[in-house]
This record gives sequence, structure tokens and C-alpha cells, in this order.
Amino acid sequence: MSQTTLNHDLLLERLSTCKALVADAATHLLDPQGRDLAAQIQWWKLPGLGAEWPVAVVGAGPPVLLLHGFDSSFLEFRRLAPLLAPHCQLFIPDLYGFGFCPRPAPPAANPEAVLRHLGSLVSTIGERTPGPLGLIGASMGGSVAVELARRCPQRIDRLLLLAPAGLTGNPMPLPPVLDGLGVKFLALPWVRKGLCRSAFANPDQDVGEAELQIASGHLQAPGWAETLATFARSGGFAGCGNPLPDQPIAVLWGANDRILRAPQKRAAQALLGERIRELQNCGHLPHIDQPQTVAETWIPCQSV
Repeated sequence: MSQTTLNHDLLLERLSTCKALVADAATHLLDPQGRDLAAQIQWWKLPGLGAEWPVAVVGAGPPVLLLHGFDSSFLEFRRLAPLLAPHCQLFIPDLYGFGFCPRPAPPAANPEAVLRHLGSLVSTIGERTPGPLGLIGASMGGSVAVELARRCPQRIDRLLLLAPAGLTGNPMPLPPVLDGLGVKFLALPWVRKGLCRSAFANPDQDVGEAELQIASGHLQAPGWAETLATFARSGGFAGCGNPLPDQPIAVLWGANDRILRAPQKRAAQALLGERIRELQNCGHLPHIDQPQTVAETWIPCQSV
């Protein structure tokens, strides 16, 4: 049996496990909004890509693509989706190499692979739902959104960036050994808890078992560690904001953001200028801390 066949069989085996994890999430997550969103996952075959890929499809109306952040999943949008769904048809994928996506072996996770996956997804959405596509990106997903908007100028008509990370600076690839150690560190339960708490404006009030369960559920996906290490070696998304794409851009970020450091915020502010609206009592996840404000920003002329 050839190595290619073995790799394909492994990918299909991993896909089966990922499907089972999402099905379990739809039944057993403590967060009811998380359960509801997991139940909306469809598994799409995308042109040029093997296997099937998870996409939550919710609502009706103009199409909107939502992109989650680093080492996260589609579940990040569990509080925003119900507010937008009456007005838009939402497409919420897991980014390539993240969330509950099937991971190929050997791993091939890097910015170009992420964008290739999204380009195929955008084409498929266009076949199903013609017309302009809105784009909402959170944290690293904000940088991904900017890159994608530049590549699809005729398809994407506007962007909303939520605490965007990576628009400025330079890629900093982690060397071998350090990338693996970093991933092992990220997998430690007390580290996951600390990262989860740091993303919220009021962690003592808002972070409990339900939030921690969602923050760590995708770590069970086969290949999570080696794929994340490969992405870290690539340098990830950084410095992709300049020049900004031509589409209209709005930006929301939190005054209590403990993920974006002050120098990162200053550099992003110099790039984005008056597009930014800072939210009080809000951390790194405006779509979690203040989903109503995010929804009203996207749909300003309707009651959300």
C-alpha cells in the first residue's frame, strides 16, 4: 500500500473522529448556545481538498462568513450567531488546521493552506448563495479576513474585525523543539484555564466549566498537537494589514483586552485609525463579552 493511500486513510479516520466529537458537542456541551451551534454543523466537500470540512450554517438572508481566532473553533461564535441569524445566512467554518477540522498527516498547516481552504469555501458559498459576502473575523481571524478580502475583492463587500491580531509586526516562526514545547504547554489544563480567563473582561463572573469545556474541546481532535506546532513553525499571520483592502472595514476591540499588548494596539491603531470603536467592560472577545453590540454594529438599521 502506498504512502499516499495510507495518508488518505488516516485522514478519513481522523475525519470520522472529528464528526463524532462535534456530534457529542451537540448533545453534551454545558453551554446551550454551544450545543445549538454544534447541531448546525454540515460537512462539506470542497473543490481541490480531500475529506469533508465542518461549516455551521445558520439563518437566512445575505451571506456572512465568520472566522474564529488562533487555536479556537466555530463555537467561538455561539453567542453572536443567534442574534445575526434572523437577518443573515451565516457560514461559520473551522479554519484549516484548527477546531474540529480533519488534520492531514504529515501536517500542512500554514497561512497559505488556511487561505486556500477559505478560497475554496468562498467559491462553494457563492454557488449556493450568490451575491456579496460579508466577512467577520475575530483575533487571528481578523488578519485572515483582511488577507481573504484582498484575494476576493469581487466577492467580499465589507469586513468587521473583532480585536484583530496580526495586522502589524512580522512573522516570528518558532524553531523546532520550541514549537513542540509550546504546544505541550498550551495543552496543560491550568494553562487553558488561564488563557480562557484572560480573554474575558470579567473572568470571575463569566468563566466557569461551560466556558472551559468549549475552550478545550477541540484539543481532542486527532493531530491537534503536531498541526499546531507546524503552524507555529510557519510564523502564522503577522504584518498582513498593510495595505488594507479596499472594502469598508469596521473594528471593535475591548478596553479590557489582556491578549493584545499595548504596543500591538498602538500599531493597529496607527493602521486602522477611525475605523476602531473601543468597547468598555469588554475583553479580547467582543462577540462573547458584548454580542449584542457586535450584532448591532453589523446590522445598524434593524433591531437585533
